[in-house]
Amino acid sequence: MRKEELRILYREKRAALSHRDIDRFQDLLLIKFQQLSIPFISVLHRFIAADGKNEINPEPLADWLSFSNPGLLQVVPKINPFTNDLSHFIYDDETILTLNKWGIPEPENGLEVNTEEIDMVLIPLLAFDKFGHRVGYGKGYYDRFLANCRPDCIKTGLSFFPAEDKITDTNTFDIAMDFCITPDKIYEF
Repeated sequence: MRKEELRILYREKRAALSHRDIDRFQDLLLIKFQQLSIPFISVLHRFIAADGKNEINPEPLADWLSFSNPGLLQVVPKINPFTNDLSHFIYDDETILTLNKWGIPEPENGLEVNTEEIDMVLIPLLAFDKFGHRVGYGKGYYDRFLANCRPDCIKTGLSFFPAEDKITDTNTFDIAMDFCITPDKIYEF
C-alpha cells in the first residue's frame, strides 16, 4: 500500500479506538518494551503525544527507561519552522511546553542537545511495514533527523497496530527503524 493510503487508513483505525482499547494497548506495549534487549541508554529522544489524536503516550516507556538507566536524560523535539528540521531539548521538571500550530506540545525553553549525543529515539508513526519503514504524518521531520543520528542510535517505532506487508512507495531518504514495538510483538529489522 502507498503512504497516503496508509495515512488515511491508520488515522481512521486510531480514531476508532476506545479509551479502554488505548489503555489496554498502552499497558501491553510497555510490557513488550520492557522485553527489548538494549544497552545502557544515557540520552533518550522521545516525543510528546498530542491530545485528541489517540497517539501512543511514550511517557510510561520513558519513565521505565529512566528507572533502569539511572541518570537518563530525556530529550524532546521542537520543529524549526524556517528549516523544517527538528531541534532537541532536555525535557525535565523545568521544561515549559506550548502547542505548535499542529497542536503538538513542544518545549518553550531548555538546554539544546546535539543529535550525535542521542542513544535511542522513540519514533511516532501511523503505520510501518515488515522492513522497518514507517509512515509518519508526511512532513519528513523524523527522516531528516534520523539521517543525522549516529549509526548505533537505536531507532524504535511505537505502534498500536501490527506491521503492513510492504509500503510500496518508500524512497532512499526514508530511514528504516531498528525496532518497532506493538502490544503483541517486538519487530526487529
